[in-house]
Amino acid sequence: MVRVTPFLLVLSLALVAQGLSDRKSPPLQCTLTGLWINDLGSNMTIGDLNRKGEFAGSYHTAVTATTNEIQVSPLQGSQHRTNQKSQPTFGFTVNWKFSDSITVFTGQCFVDDEGKEVLKTMWLLRSRVDNIKDDWKATRVGINIFTPLHSHKE
Repeated sequence: MVRVTPFLLVLSLALVAQGLSDRKSPPLQCTLTGLWINDLGSNMTIGDLNRKGEFAGSYHTAVTATTNEIQVSPLQGSQHRTNQKSQPTFGFTVNWKFSDSITVFTGQCFVDDEGKEVLKTMWLLRSRVDNIKDDWKATRVGINIFTPLHSHKE
């Protein structure tokens, strides 16, 4: 019985070590805070999240349907904070300073297979119309993919 005890100890340690090596490392944390650029060349800055998961920032669009001069516009939003998820959902609103319209974005922050952050978003843009008969043409919908303009680690 004395010889079996060291064998069982070594076997137990080997099984524990195997079990630890089989565990996947936790997913990388995707962070909203920073500078982002989308597939159309628009860029935005998202500030730090407060304790409630709220944030503010600015948005500089590269595209517009108006003839007005494009201006940097404020954004306000929130990130879902339940259990500090590593790839959180979020939403934000941009109140365009140069037009009578507003856009709401909703999306999720992902870390792709190469470890790069990406924001996958869908948006609704509501433009002001002169009367209710024109309501049908007042809302547009689209998608954008944002990538970091600069690394968050810099």
